[in-house]
Amino acid sequence: MAAGGSDSDRRRAKAALFLACCGLVGIAPHWLPPGRSLVPAITLATLLGGYSLRTVLLQAFRRSGSDTPPPPLSSAAPPSAVDVVVAARDEQAVIARLVERIAALRWPEGLLTLWVVDDGSDDRTPELLAELQGRHPFLRVLRRPRDAGGGKSGALNLVLQQLGGRWMLVLDADADLQSDVLERLVPWAEAGGWAAVQLRKAVANAQTNLLTSAQAMEMAFDAMIQEGRLANGGVAELRGNGQLLSREALLKVGGFNEDTVTDDLDLSFRFLLEGLPIGVLWDPPVQEEAVLTLPALWRQRQRWAEGGLQRFFDYGPGLVSGRLTFSQKLDLTCFFLLQYVLPVVASADLVGTVFTRTAPTMWPFSIVALALSGLAIATGCRRPSEGPPLPAMNPFSAGLGILYLVHWFVVIPWVTLKMALLPKKLVWVKTLHLGEDSGSQDPEHNEEQADGEPEFAAET
Repeated sequence: MAAGGSDSDRRRAKAALFLACCGLVGIAPHWLPPGRSLVPAITLATLLGGYSLRTVLLQAFRRSGSDTPPPPLSSAAPPSAVDVVVAARDEQAVIARLVERIAALRWPEGLLTLWVVDDGSDDRTPELLAELQGRHPFLRVLRRPRDAGGGKSGALNLVLQQLGGRWMLVLDADADLQSDVLERLVPWAEAGGWAAVQLRKAVANAQTNLLTSAQAMEMAFDAMIQEGRLANGGVAELRGNGQLLSREALLKVGGFNEDTVTDDLDLSFRFLLEGLPIGVLWDPPVQEEAVLTLPALWRQRQRWAEGGLQRFFDYGPGLVSGRLTFSQKLDLTCFFLLQYVLPVVASADLVGTVFTRTAPTMWPFSIVALALSGLAIATGCRRPSEGPPLPAMNPFSAGLGILYLVHWFVVIPWVTLKMALLPKKLVWVKTLHLGEDSGSQDPEHNEEQADGEPEFAAET
């Protein structure tokens, strides 16, 4: 699935229109009389805050479907074949460890295959994979040139046509799984009738520094919100690493989109529009490395922001059509306003404050959004969970989590401005995985090695 230059131009035009509308909404209240300038923000804070509070708090007191033990494997229903798929580029630090972890999974022999797509690696990844194939018959290796195009989506599409299993488990090269994950995940997916299931993402190196600890909080926050949205009739989304996909459903939507910045977010919307449900499973989690430095985080989050906004531009007409229920449309509207509109409007509000020399007007909306985010972080991190321990909640850690989320108020407006003004150059520059050295890596080496462009279709 690819788009030409005209599609890129349409995205730029939509980004420019979105930026202009948000700018007008952020600046317009400064022209109102002082007694009315806060009315728009208070109204939004009340409406969206109420919806968000319902999403977070009701789930805190409600037993989630993901906490229900999955049905046991039964001889009457033989286990399904599973293909684990990894797109690997320059993964010499972690690829051998990943293969051994997959070998340790409990699943009937002959029903588990690991496919690794060596996407033009320049390091020792090809040699290591050749050695591992000699020890592990379940390992299959495909290779393609470094300039083959399509990024991670292209690599996954290469292997998709060769798969024979009912389920496809997509992992990043640094993923860590519990040995019983398939015994719990696959029956749960089949019993629930899910077309895809996203495992909760847990940060393996959360104790390294404050930044990795904050990312661990964010992952718990994200899973908590996803479950709440789904339970209220809303939408759940895929997160790349640890996503179980029905091969039949994936083929139905045309495979992975090779003209997107984030394959997982794009696929989430295509599943949604085809009526293919996505579930979220809290336990067991999939573990992954968090980035260690602010420059690496900045580059990663630019890609996430661009991919997230791009999918709304690409699939907007379908999202407002009769293909979605009212609850799904309401959920997506609230999510879009909080995740993308609020940061851009808040930035425009600051610009209006400077030029009109009046007080900010959007602060009630921003404060309510951040306060509810802090509540969700605290609720998620206090929830019983498997995998690495979640950060302990106290006033300092809760404050750190809220302060950390403020980075979206910088990333979203900056990325929107870039999308509106600059032509898109599609590249795939991967996040560096260091395996056992991830807790002591050189900050200069932790940055995604790029020319300043956001990562294209790499792991999220």
